[in-house]
Amino acid sequence: MALRRVVVTGGAGFVGSHLVERLLNDGHSVTVLDNFSTGRLDNLGHLENHYDLSVHEVDVADFDAVQPFCAGVDCVFHLASLADIVPSIQNPLAYHRANVDGTVAVLEASRHAGVRRFVYAASSSCYGIPDAYPTSETAAVRPQYPYALSKYLGEQIALHWAHVYGLQVVSLRLFNVYGPRSRTSGTYGAVFGVFLAQKLSGKPFTVVGDGTQTRDFTFVTDVVDAFIRATDTQSVGAVFNVGSGNSYTVNHLVELIEGEVVYIPKRPGEPDCTFADTSKIRRELGWQPMVSFEEGVQVMLDNIDYWREAPVWVPESISEATQDWFAYLGKASPSGGSTAQG
Repeated sequence: MALRRVVVTGGAGFVGSHLVERLLNDGHSVTVLDNFSTGRLDNLGHLENHYDLSVHEVDVADFDAVQPFCAGVDCVFHLASLADIVPSIQNPLAYHRANVDGTVAVLEASRHAGVRRFVYAASSSCYGIPDAYPTSETAAVRPQYPYALSKYLGEQIALHWAHVYGLQVVSLRLFNVYGPRSRTSGTYGAVFGVFLAQKLSGKPFTVVGDGTQTRDFTFVTDVVDAFIRATDTQSVGAVFNVGSGNSYTVNHLVELIEGEVVYIPKRPGEPDCTFADTSKIRRELGWQPMVSFEEGVQVMLDNIDYWREAPVWVPESISEATQDWFAYLGKASPSGGSTAQG
């Protein structure tokens, strides 16, 4: 599909800002809609004077606010969402509003404006703890916490809009994305940000369990390429996994970034492995990951100063931050959920 004008919701976020950069480099006119609840304007700072970029502070759950920006747009990339496990347990209404109501509002604005293509950023957390690895798109869906559920509901609503209204929807289920500009909020989150802030402060890496758990760490520029390819496929109304094609232990990550380790208790609802079956996206979109794990980790180390202002987590603060995780998910069934945390 030939694009010219596009909207990126959540374009000031981690993945969104990389997607905006790629779209501008490819010659497209980009409108970013973001409420900056988790995104940072600094993520777009190197692009602020680009003549084809406009950035607007907008709540995507407000249909009336979103609708004017969709007029004349060829494609909407919907990445705006709230993430993280514990906050979703503590405040499920906020997650439903952002991730479900927000998706409906952007879908409706897109439909009314005649947008041709809608690409949705879904989450592999919908799989919970799968029965098989690598995990295909046909695996059972077992969301174990409100974040995972809200992202899956958003995906299903988008696919429903494809079925009922003919909107050309493509959904990408992202596995353990990492790279420069990954979030540095005050919430205990993904393993890379935690470890790099600890490294800068000379603190030991807080490894969950024994560190033998594996994650399908997927570099952000490879993920961005999947979004671009999703605009040019005939496979609409479809879901695709986006993963690295491999799975790596947290212990191997520690070896690459080098430092002392302290082990903290394994948490309920976390899988021992995340590993995407990417045969469908390779076959139908011609996509494949290009950045090896070792190359990606080196890029993170080269950009480590980004995490200098990030919170530094220690076992005591992690224990306090994850109390609700243990309190609620410890009572749940053992089918678990998928997370990038270490």
